[in-house]
Amino acid sequence: MPGIRLGLAALVLTGGVALSVPAAQAASHDGTSQCRGEGTEAAALIRYRSDILIKAPLPAVFALQTDVERWPTWQEPVLSAQRLDPGTLRRGSRFRWTTPAPPTPTTPATTLTITSTVRQLRHDACVLWSGPAIGDGVRIDRGVHLWRFTKVPGGVRVHTEETWTGDQVEADVPKATEILGTGLEHWLQDLKTKAEAQRHV
Repeated sequence: MPGIRLGLAALVLTGGVALSVPAAQAASHDGTSQCRGEGTEAAALIRYRSDILIKAPLPAVFALQTDVERWPTWQEPVLSAQRLDPGTLRRGSRFRWTTPAPPTPTTPATTLTITSTVRQLRHDACVLWSGPAIGDGVRIDRGVHLWRFTKVPGGVRVHTEETWTGDQVEADVPKATEILGTGLEHWLQDLKTKAEAQRHV
């Protein structure tokens, strides 16, 4: 999450600014987006997916996205990020990160603490993680976030998809979906900006 940018992602990425979520991107899951046979929550009421073309080498884009502890250096909404185990990010790796969540009509402004566990990872291809996001008066019981990276003419196609579940966020599915979509769109843009800038250094 500028608003929650959970990736688990997003009240944060917005800084409270609303974004109109295209209907196609918020549409029901077709089951085709996976990482090593696993994907987001098929029955989740809150879902958003999007894609972007990044003009940079595939290994560089994948390395940037999976170097969790560097997130705060290129994503303003990520206040802190810490690996909870050593070594290269892999299946079973855990990390904890924080991001501000703006107030909404039903929740206070707070800082979310997100504890994510990598469920699947294929080097230079995909990563899937999940976990809860918890702040004062705000809780997402489970966010599941998928990233896929595909080499295409001109660069890398990055696909992201995330679902949220939990009583609090499911109380207003359209608003939660809008917040999630805003966060993911900002995350994709930040990733593109940083990866393409690195290419020219």
